[in-house]
Amino acid sequence: MKSKIYYLVVPLLAAFAMFISIWGPEALAEYKDQAILDSPHTESVESAGEGYRYQMNSNEKLYILSCCLSSQTFPESEMSAMTHETEAEVDYQELEGSYAFVVNRRGPSGREITDEQIYATCNDGLQMLKEKEILPEQVREVDASSYDVTLYSAIDVLEPRNNVAVWKMSLSNSQKNADKANRLMDAYIDADDGKIYEFYVRTPLLWEEIDADALVADWADYMGLGEPLPYESDNPLLETTPYFRKYVFAGMGNGQTVVTLGFYEGINELFLKVSR
Repeated sequence: MKSKIYYLVVPLLAAFAMFISIWGPEALAEYKDQAILDSPHTESVESAGEGYRYQMNSNEKLYILSCCLSSQTFPESEMSAMTHETEAEVDYQELEGSYAFVVNRRGPSGREITDEQIYATCNDGLQMLKEKEILPEQVREVDASSYDVTLYSAIDVLEPRNNVAVWKMSLSNSQKNADKANRLMDAYIDADDGKIYEFYVRTPLLWEEIDADALVADWADYMGLGEPLPYESDNPLLETTPYFRKYVFAGMGNGQTVVTLGFYEGINELFLKVSR
């Protein structure tokens, strides 16, 4: 009896397996198509308006910022008033020159440091500069009640994907009568990684106590730049102070970035700035 059942079942199973192998894939594909067609589906993608942004290295970002700062023809307060477009709305054909430094009125994109985070980020940066002995320990922390911040976009107009978002932090005008000793006066801070590009800071140091070569080398290491080279010039009137040293870093293409470390006597203000 079992043998008869076996001989009946085996051919039936074989036939069923053959039927499934022929009809199954087509039926499964049709089922999936019905589940997808005529039904809306969503997928998270990166904002198309930011698609032109890509990662530049530290030397390239510093170079773009230096070109934009050097190409300014108006004081920054007037530059801020001159443009009211968001970054996405800037008409690059109407901007004068090859580089533009404009207020980013769109605000942080979601990948950048926000106006609420920038104070803590700046304090973290100041602490790192102190640990590297670039700034003295006496330099005080910043806070929202004493400082103003503005988000800027430094843009290569001819190649807009080359752009750097930076926060400018300045001691508030309401602090005119405040004690400015050991305070950060101005700084440009990378809106992506929080690195401090430029700074003007009151310190208890004298110029004779500052090892300019070592300080700039430590700052270059902090920024992730290559080795600084001395900037050769016989012109003593490059700055409004006699106390300064200039250095050169590789930029983009054949371009170079000039970094100036200087000191204003009397107010004991140490500064580091970038230019072409």
